[in-house]
Amino acid sequence: MVTMLLQLCIATGADAAEQTEASLLERRAMDWPEWSLPAPLPRPRARQDLIYPIWFEGDWQVSSETLAPDGSILESEPPLVHRARFQRNRHGELVGDRPFNARAIGKALLGDKLLSVEQDPERVNRQLARLSGDVLLETSVIGRREAVVSSESGVEGFLSDELVLQIVHGPGAPRLSRIETLTHYDQCAAGICADQRQVSYGPPGLQTDQSLAGRSSRFRLVLTRLPQDPVE
Repeated sequence: MVTMLLQLCIATGADAAEQTEASLLERRAMDWPEWSLPAPLPRPRARQDLIYPIWFEGDWQVSSETLAPDGSILESEPPLVHRARFQRNRHGELVGDRPFNARAIGKALLGDKLLSVEQDPERVNRQLARLSGDVLLETSVIGRREAVVSSESGVEGFLSDELVLQIVHGPGAPRLSRIETLTHYDQCAAGICADQRQVSYGPPGLQTDQSLAGRSSRFRLVLTRLPQDPVE
């Protein structure tokens, strides 16, 4: 009986923590685009990755459409199409294939201007992208929160919010910026559908306006599962 009560307390505590995480992210989404820093996002450890639910596993084609402030699709901007991959790490956790995903979206955005993407072997949250013109883009995740949520129909969804620091190294002084991206994923008939909200902030500093949201964007994502390659 004591063991059962202990297990019940542990499970209840985990559920309560998950609900707290979800409520923080849901409140953050409602406040968009009026975001400011500091964001309610703890800094991840060097080897702490973003863990996805099992229904993300595999390879996907992603179509991202830009939305107007009222949520309608901006017909003037064609959808951005790229691939994405989610796979198990050495601990059995489902994570994004960060180098693959970064290269895929980078190629879709920049074309031949993107030369390569390198993953920091010691820090899962840091990448280096080499661009033409002797430009190096350094990206580091400096804040993250995630939570599994349920819709009214009981279908499991997923919320994630990441704050990244981007440093552009090239001719002249380095240029810094911070970008926060909150995404609400749901399982849908197409595969996975998502509402993504994003803002950019100025570089870290002492000026107050550098902690206020600048440019804001919203996107509708649809992930369609790709067939698995046959095993030879």
